[in-house]
Amino acid sequence: MTAERTGLRERKKLLTYQAVSEAAISMFLERGFDQVSVAEVAAAAAISKPTLFRYFPAKEDLVLHRFADHEDEAARVVSARPDGVSPLDALRRHFLDGLDRRDPVTGLCDVPQVLAFHRLLYGTPSLVARLYGYQSRSEAALARALDPGTPVAARLAAGQIIAVLRILAQENWRRIDAGESADQVHGDAVASAGLAFAQLGKGLSAPSRR
Repeated sequence: MTAERTGLRERKKLLTYQAVSEAAISMFLERGFDQVSVAEVAAAAAISKPTLFRYFPAKEDLVLHRFADHEDEAARVVSARPDGVSPLDALRRHFLDGLDRRDPVTGLCDVPQVLAFHRLLYGTPSLVARLYGYQSRSEAALARALDPGTPVAARLAAGQIIAVLRILAQENWRRIDAGESADQVHGDAVASAGLAFAQLGKGLSAPSRR
């Protein structure tokens, strides 16, 4: 029964977390990030400011929580790869699959709501600055997946891989934001990903646990 209550609390917490974030993002999209106060978000979500800050330590996290599920995505891909598949090959296949699915994380998504979110994100300096913290944690998680001892070689490899994924996604988003459709960009996005991972393969030897 205790485990059941704990599970119920966690689900309720997650639902509250998502509801508050979605309410905040709607307000930010309508009025601008800097024009909406935390107090207004708390009021719209019918919670107190202290409660809001228990869920979101900083105002920017109201937006960037959407990246939380992806923070260790590269690390999970590497850890779950089949025997005989290198870390880079696993990550390349995962990224290409994301392009085919028009995953917003790859930047190759022209859904209006996704474009609006990306404009909010990349058009707000404080959000961009906060995003680097998420990326740093992604690098650390990937370095541990590449080598649990996390030597310098693994950290260097992780930094380069995460940087490549970021650049590929930003280039895809830049073109779509300029007016191209996801279908129009897809072919070039696949080619760019192939080039990027080929360069990574030549430039580093990612540590392998197998």
